[in-house]
Amino acid sequence: MARPFGAALVLLVLAFFPLSAYAQPTWDPLTRRLTGDGFDPAAMNALFARPEVRFDPLVMARKMNALLEVKLSQAKAKTEPPEVYVRYLNPLLIMQARSFMESHKASLREARQRYGVPEEILTALLLVETKLGSNLGGKSALSTLASMALAVDFSLVAPHIERRDLSPDMSEWLRWRTAQKAAWAYKELKALLAYAKAAGVDPAGIPGSVYGAIGLCQFMPTNAVRYGEDLDGDGRVDLFDPGDAILSTARFLSANGWRANLSRERQLVVIYRYNHSHSYTRTIMAVADRLRGEAGPLGMW
Repeated sequence: MARPFGAALVLLVLAFFPLSAYAQPTWDPLTRRLTGDGFDPAAMNALFARPEVRFDPLVMARKMNALLEVKLSQAKAKTEPPEVYVRYLNPLLIMQARSFMESHKASLREARQRYGVPEEILTALLLVETKLGSNLGGKSALSTLASMALAVDFSLVAPHIERRDLSPDMSEWLRWRTAQKAAWAYKELKALLAYAKAAGVDPAGIPGSVYGAIGLCQFMPTNAVRYGEDLDGDGRVDLFDPGDAILSTARFLSANGWRANLSRERQLVVIYRYNHSHSYTRTIMAVADRLRGEAGPLGMW
């Protein structure tokens, strides 16, 4: 007997997108690993049993799809200078940045005195990263990093890989790269849990970027633990507090080579260590120039 059209359609969909691709996998491999690394078993089981902590295979899949396109691309590298992100030079944003500098004058001055980083550079970084705290990310950093860490099991990601024409060598590279990125995410997840405990906050309630960066300064959790600094003296590092974020950003830059009276070229090198993009570094310098009332040598757009 012929199957109804609807039933045939369901079978066709399942052939390409099995139910396992949509089912919530167990967090057990991850919680066992965390407890093996010293985290409290009861606390981990309770945390990952919460309904808002959900696995999302698209987090890792988006990253892998992007890396695949770069890997497979045969386009020649651009030879022209990197562009400045002109949207951050919008007069309204520059005005908001100047208002931020005035409101947080004492924190910015303290950061400059301790680490030698000018107020305009610190404000420019926070403007580009989170629009001075108005865009902190709409995802749970915990769920994001945990999803990527659990995706060390490639079968959880495979249904969402867009390319279906990969050679055996490229397929092997993709599995290796996914495992590498999962290991990175697991390290960041552990740091996020450590940061949350030290700050006295719920780890499931920390908002983050698409790949788990947190705070006004958008530190990955390992950097939050390593460079986070308490400015207001409340005994905890809160990267969602402007003062702590300002001082922590200055500390990061100082640890990565910022010194007073650096040449502009050396300043660009240090900012590149904050975000590995030449367009990003040029944008930070251009915004800082505007905040100083200058166009600057990179200000020709």
